[in-house]
Amino acid sequence: MAPVVRAAHYPGRAAIEAYGNGGFRFAGMSHRGSLLCLPSGIHGWDAPAPDALDEANLEPVFIEAAEIEILLVGTGRELVPLKPAMRAHCRALGIVAEPMATGAAVRTFNVLLAEARAVAAALIAVD
Repeated sequence: MAPVVRAAHYPGRAAIEAYGNGGFRFAGMSHRGSLLCLPSGIHGWDAPAPDALDEANLEPVFIEAAEIEILLVGTGRELVPLKPAMRAHCRALGIVAEPMATGAAVRTFNVLLAEARAVAAALIAVD
């Protein structure tokens, strides 16, 4: 099943200012739920459980693969490794996929964004 991705909350790149309580704050806005932070903007994302992530769930990332070198995958409170097939799919598109807890993914995303790196993030919300 293809993921439900809503229109961009923010059309472009922005740092994540806060996370927790089931959502995120960025660009002076709040969002409840998970996010995809892509070159095209920050989108609401109906994320699956971390161990159920697959190519279909991250299709919007792959559509923008030409503009992404690093994909940070925030898997919630704990690190959940990506399936080997997912890593291989990313690698075939020239993307390095790095899973980590959502908090670490947010911090790393902000640093790489400040360095003007070609970074994207799939962030599963945490309470």
